[in-house]
Amino acid sequence: MNDAACSLPRTLGESITHEVRRMLVEGELVPGQRLSEAALAESLQISRNTLREAFRVLTREGLLKHEPNRGVTVAEPDMASIIDIYRVRRFIECKAIAQGFPMHPGTLQMREAVEAGMRAREAKDWVAVGTANMMFHKGIVELADSPRMVVFYGQIAAELRLAFGVLNDPEFLHLPYVDMNASILRCVEEGRPDEATAMLDAYLVQSERIVLAAYERSRNR
Repeated sequence: MNDAACSLPRTLGESITHEVRRMLVEGELVPGQRLSEAALAESLQISRNTLREAFRVLTREGLLKHEPNRGVTVAEPDMASIIDIYRVRRFIECKAIAQGFPMHPGTLQMREAVEAGMRAREAKDWVAVGTANMMFHKGIVELADSPRMVVFYGQIAAELRLAFGVLNDPEFLHLPYVDMNASILRCVEEGRPDEATAMLDAYLVQSERIVLAAYERSRNR
């Protein structure tokens, strides 16, 4: 598939898959939640067959889980998945931010995400802080100018949000990164991509340690 194909209009099935994935990224659907086919099809104003097509794609991506006699539920990532997600994130995001420059659309998206995160922090809306954080990192990936990379990262972001959902402590998980995001953004806006890359690498290492430690505690309760 070439770059032009990436920008073609989506089919209805692709659009619904994208919408359900967005619901996962933004925390509207949570790990272990059973999805009512009838209710979700009605809310999205689509047929059940179209929704099943989206379910099949998202099940292959590991975001949903289909069990006989139980239906479809939102997946719950394990520790190995979390480790792999962060490995992929460091590889993609650090490469992307190294080519960032102040007026790139990805930089502008990062700025919007930082401002949204600060507003959400002020309102103590920790789920919204988490969503703004996800949008910040999507902006970083946009710096790579690769439509394929952005699509792939959408799947990774959804898996990551599910991992956060398993831990169910959005303030603890997201609050420390509002100011870190602002610092990384400042480096990009001031034309210091090397510093931004080093900061992001340390940031992702710290985030992985915090998430894994929290996951381990949640499993031992």
